[in-house]
Amino acid sequence: MTPPDFVIPFHRLPKSFAESVAHPPAVPAVPRPAATLILLREGEGGMEVLLMRRTRNAGFVPGAYVFPGGRVDAADGDAALLGRLDGLSPRQAEERLELVAAQPAAVAYYVAALREAFEETGILVGRTAAGLAPNTAAEDATVDAVREELMDDRLSFAEALDRTACRLDGGGVRYVGHWITPVVEPRRYDTRFFAAEVPAGSRAVVDPREMTDAVWITPAAALSRQEEGSLPMVFPTIRTLEQLSFHRRAGDALAALGRSPVPTVMPRLVVTPTGIALELDP
Repeated sequence: MTPPDFVIPFHRLPKSFAESVAHPPAVPAVPRPAATLILLREGEGGMEVLLMRRTRNAGFVPGAYVFPGGRVDAADGDAALLGRLDGLSPRQAEERLELVAAQPAAVAYYVAALREAFEETGILVGRTAAGLAPNTAAEDATVDAVREELMDDRLSFAEALDRTACRLDGGGVRYVGHWITPVVEPRRYDTRFFAAEVPAGSRAVVDPREMTDAVWITPAAALSRQEEGSLPMVFPTIRTLEQLSFHRRAGDALAALGRSPVPTVMPRLVVTPTGIALELDP
């Protein structure tokens, strides 16, 4: 078990998160497949990670700083998208995720992570015909218009890739975590965590329908602000940042995490007098 003092005080957590732990549903919800993409870039002070703040009225962890991500859609495993995915085969995805002949397919989690990151940040982990990183929505109005159409369901992800003349860079994505939402929460997700490096200076757009803030920050600084109470986060985000904090360069982090085994983690959350305690199996 984790040490008994691994507790996050109430003031460092989104209010609704603490309330859901104190009043769990009578019948646990079935976890929905989801994917998250940790975007890394090189900064003046070392490797930086992108954190987005969810709106106060979000259905899941409102007000918390999170990595871009969301649910895996049925279309994420379509042949139209897999034909635009380089450096990763369905078989390789199955082996890495240890998820064989599943629905959704293992490779769909990778595609969903890339799609959600593009929708929520305007940053696409991909390559142009010239082998370059594509423009972001923050720097290219055409890319931003494509992103808007994709989010409004006026465009499929495959069509968005064609419009931007880009292919997905599956070879640049590393599988780094697997968290299942605790049974006490009314909304639960079976989430695969991935990580990828994007060019230095990459900027994110913020869609007010889902997010209110975007910040590039070193893992150590993010953890420090979380301790101070100015950057509210939930346990998977904190634990992932702790892993990343051992590395100064994005390439080193991706290499190390990409080689490491990825255990499935479903925490047990306990209300204490001072906050929420996290219990994990060894």
